[in-house]
Amino acid sequence: MESKYKFCKMKKIFLLVAVIISAFSIQSQENNTIITAVPSLSIAPDARAGGMGDIGAATSADVNSQFWNPAKYVFMESEAGFSLSYTPWLRQLVADIDLAYLAGYYKFSEFSAVSMSMRYFSLGNIDLTDFQGSFMGSAHPNELAIDAAYSQKLSENLSASVALRFIYSDLSNGMNLSGGTEMYPGVAAAADVAAYYRLPITLSTGNGNLAFGMNISNIGSKISYDEFVSSNFIPTNLRLGASFDYPIDEFQRISVSADINKLLVPTPDGTTDFNNMTALAGIFRSFNDAPDGMAEEMREINWSLGAEYAYNNQFFVRGGYFNENKYKGNRKYFTAGAGFKLNIFQLDAGYVISTSQSNPLDQTLRFSLSFDLFGLKNLIK
Repeated sequence: MESKYKFCKMKKIFLLVAVIISAFSIQSQENNTIITAVPSLSIAPDARAGGMGDIGAATSADVNSQFWNPAKYVFMESEAGFSLSYTPWLRQLVADIDLAYLAGYYKFSEFSAVSMSMRYFSLGNIDLTDFQGSFMGSAHPNELAIDAAYSQKLSENLSASVALRFIYSDLSNGMNLSGGTEMYPGVAAAADVAAYYRLPITLSTGNGNLAFGMNISNIGSKISYDEFVSSNFIPTNLRLGASFDYPIDEFQRISVSADINKLLVPTPDGTTDFNNMTALAGIFRSFNDAPDGMAEEMREINWSLGAEYAYNNQFFVRGGYFNENKYKGNRKYFTAGAGFKLNIFQLDAGYVISTSQSNPLDQTLRFSLSFDLFGLKNLIK
């Protein structure tokens, strides 16, 4: 299935694609959604977190922690691992948009680790026409991000991490879409700063954990598709989370977690020209610039809740809920997921059940396959 859109002015192209990727549904004329370039950087890539309401700032460490909080890697039990994830995206709209994600890590010691990830987002095939309906050609827009992180234990219970990211966004594949003005691939660089605190708790039923996490992601340059005649913010985001892991008995555990998110990007007010504003200025402005004051600032905070039940650390059942204000995108959905772990590999699946009308996120399905390289090494011996 091919998605068809009409394009006329280059400056409108990335905005239209951004709206589609973000799945922001306009519910009211009062809607004041914050729209950024490269919104695919905000898509939850893995099935475990996707099954728990898209949370991961403070959940227990796993191989896909790179996106949520890379500071968690130093708390991994295995020395090395990698994961492959696949998400067919917005299947309520089109059939050829998807996200592929690869993540991996290696622990040098009990105190330090390095990790990397790569995400490739494809918008499928788009036939381009002008306002008269004349065929202009086909494009295959895509976005790519590659990052690496280093994490270090600062104490027995506290760790921190820094990640560096290269971002490439090509929305036209070199085609002239504006009747004379060239559109170019956008390139940006960004960094993440993360921290994770895990406090072991001794309970009558076993050893539990209370954890807190923070990740400020995509702190970096703006991106341009016209050689910086104009520039656009990337989705710089503040994520805070908490999690409690409770042992029911020797074989069963349950964890309950929560995340809150806020885009550190200026709110559109209809008058301010953000083109000449630096990314750093945009971050500071984002805390106090909503046209309706603090009430609107609070509406820009998304929250999510999730839970995971584990039996013998082999079988997993998950559920969660994600909430976004109706004037800021109106993404509201339940999630469900399951996982199975056997020796060196783990298979996870996550599913989205929308609660808002006409939400193209509905029925989104994610898959992740993870491998324990240290376990494989021991198995071969």
